[in-house]
Amino acid sequence: MSEPVRRELRDHGVLVLTLDRPPANAIDEGLLESLEAACEEAASDPRVRAVVLTGAGRFFCGGFDLGSSRRDETATRRLGEIYREAHLRLLELPKPTVAFVRGHATAGGLVLVLACDYRLGVASDWKLGLNEVAIGASFPRVAMEIVRLRLAHARASELVLGAAIYPASEALRLGVVDELLAPETAEATVLRRAARLGAFPAESFAHAKEGLVGDAAARVRAETPADADRAAAIWSADESRAARSRQREKLGMRRGG
Repeated sequence: MSEPVRRELRDHGVLVLTLDRPPANAIDEGLLESLEAACEEAASDPRVRAVVLTGAGRFFCGGFDLGSSRRDETATRRLGEIYREAHLRLLELPKPTVAFVRGHATAGGLVLVLACDYRLGVASDWKLGLNEVAIGASFPRVAMEIVRLRLAHARASELVLGAAIYPASEALRLGVVDELLAPETAEATVLRRAARLGAFPAESFAHAKEGLVGDAAARVRAETPADADRAAAIWSADESRAARSRQREKLGMRRGG
């Protein structure tokens, strides 16, 4: 079985990480572990000057896998730990990170987009949103800190509390992407922009980035196990389970196991 995060080192030290877990590149333990390992290796590999994160197929990432088997308390806590560590690795990676969004990015998938320093989207028919509230999911602290770090408060409130799904044409207004690119030139533009960022003196870039993301990362690390358990418990509330059951029905999904 292939890795759920593919790695390809391109010209000028640009490492392309492609989420590849069909059909929606949904988040589970395997994808998170693969992403964390890829980020750890990228941070220590002197050949890598910048990282591009993208998704295979029609999705960048569709968020948590709602079709996975129900986890017990131990497995749920472990998933939370893996989620936190993988996102911190991406957020704090001491090299430029560029999200290349050419497919749907919803819920936790959009959080992965926002964890990147620079975000470029394709002007096409993909959709985006933070619809956790609508499906009875909670935001892990690391996810909320990433949202708060990247988005203006009014836009974060619109996305988080409104829990709507938007067309890609709204991505600029919402602050999710820095630019929407023409489909025919998008990939070349993304690689060129990543190479430009990667050409900066590495120590200078890493120090400046730490200054921008360090406070948010520190708040994540200050989370207690009790805090994490309270957030995880929201998934088990009756209304939350009913909302996710309706969502699975809407998507034609079955719970695994």
